[in-house]
Amino acid sequence: MRARSNSSLFLYGLGAERKAPANEDIMTAASRPRILRANALFIGLAGCAGLIFDIRGVLYGLGPQGRVLENAPYAAIGFVEAHGLAVILAVLLWRAVPSRAWHVTAMAIEILLGTSNIAFWQMFVATDALAVGYVTTGLHWLFVAAQLTSAVAAGETLPRAVARAR
Repeated sequence: MRARSNSSLFLYGLGAERKAPANEDIMTAASRPRILRANALFIGLAGCAGLIFDIRGVLYGLGPQGRVLENAPYAAIGFVEAHGLAVILAVLLWRAVPSRAWHVTAMAIEILLGTSNIAFWQMFVATDALAVGYVTTGLHWLFVAAQLTSAVAAGETLPRAVARAR
């Protein structure tokens, strides 16, 4: 066990309360798992809905994807893979420990999805799904901000072995 410095003995010995770091004021340890779970729920539900629309579109020509996949049915592989991977990533995020690494991973997922929506915005126009585009893209970027805030608040330090080597 490490000995405390005189200043920390003075502060803690007299019962002075330890002030939380500034980053804990914004994001508490209890809210970080909730952010990961909310993010997982969002991309899981969006991925499941996307898969349903993809399958209906390619097999029956129905729904928003039906208009696009009617002329290019082999493009369905990309649709199904993307939405299927979103569901798989949602499961991983749901089970993730709220560490900095997982918050950065979730942020990277959301950056990819949000950027893809913007880059391929014409898909929302062509499928007459602008409302879906606005909501999902907005939520992707909202989760980017939430995951960034969570990653900063995680405040993890270097592992002891790495710290000793320095």
